[in-house]
Amino acid sequence: MNVQQIEYVIAVSKSRTFGEAAAKCYVTQSTLSTMVARLESELGVIIFDRKTKPVSVTIEGEKIIHQLKIISKEISNLDDVVDLVKGESGNELQGNLKLGAIPTIAPFVLPQFLKGFLKKYPNLQLEVSEIPTQKIIDQLLSRDLDVGLVSIPLKHEDLVEIPLYTEPFHLYDRNAKDGMIAVNIDEIDFKRLWLLEEGHCMRNQVEKICEIKNRNGQIGNLIYKSGTINTLLKLVNQNNGLTLLPHLATLDLSRSEKRHIHQFSDLVPVRRIGLVVHRHYVKKKILHKLQEAIQQKIMPLIGKVDWDEKVIDPLYD
Repeated sequence: MNVQQIEYVIAVSKSRTFGEAAAKCYVTQSTLSTMVARLESELGVIIFDRKTKPVSVTIEGEKIIHQLKIISKEISNLDDVVDLVKGESGNELQGNLKLGAIPTIAPFVLPQFLKGFLKKYPNLQLEVSEIPTQKIIDQLLSRDLDVGLVSIPLKHEDLVEIPLYTEPFHLYDRNAKDGMIAVNIDEIDFKRLWLLEEGHCMRNQVEKICEIKNRNGQIGNLIYKSGTINTLLKLVNQNNGLTLLPHLATLDLSRSEKRHIHQFSDLVPVRRIGLVVHRHYVKKKILHKLQEAIQQKIMPLIGKVDWDEKVIDPLYD
């Protein structure tokens, strides 16, 4: 087995055609096909079913490809390790960084720092995906992602969490007109409460705050599963409903919408946001600079923390 064979197998698994995979690897189709077949022979496992169009992956092949991706990622990290050993990394960030951010964070955090971050480090190739928490966890474990921007703690033994900031939740009540009035959790009218669809960690957090579960998203004769905060907010506005919003999501609201925002009295529900990486992740300098860039832009938007807080875990136990 060699590095080229690993790259060829991964390329075929992504494109599902030998011709397209060969083009991406800058080799002839016959060369790539021969190298893949040779690897299959060495392993004694058929990875691809060539009789199907597009090419399909066998059950055994799925397991092999999963492990090959991990090996490929470790190989790509070798240059970073060498730089660390030699002390030649300098001040310049370079290479590739794959970042996954959850949908309830991405629209409010990424625009704040990305432009300046990329301008400061022009030799760093950044690939950003907006995906839910569980998919970020899975891709960090498979090494398809380098870093996750999520609500923590995730409490996974193979993941390392780097805290960024703590963000309070606010009540957005379309029927309320004086946003200066603080509210208590017990005052929420759950019959008018709108939530994100299942699978979003912020939905889990809101349900924990309000201690409600198994809600099917039905309001009157309408069943709606909202996937984004912006859509959720529009539906709340149209139906005189209410929901809970993280602080950063309230900053871009119109002046009239901000009149419906209420802070919580006494114990304020908050979520903690952080970066998450695999425990074997080696690009520590890039990680530190990313943490620094986000905190410099976001911390002033959060403001001084002077409330008694209750941290809401993003995932159910």
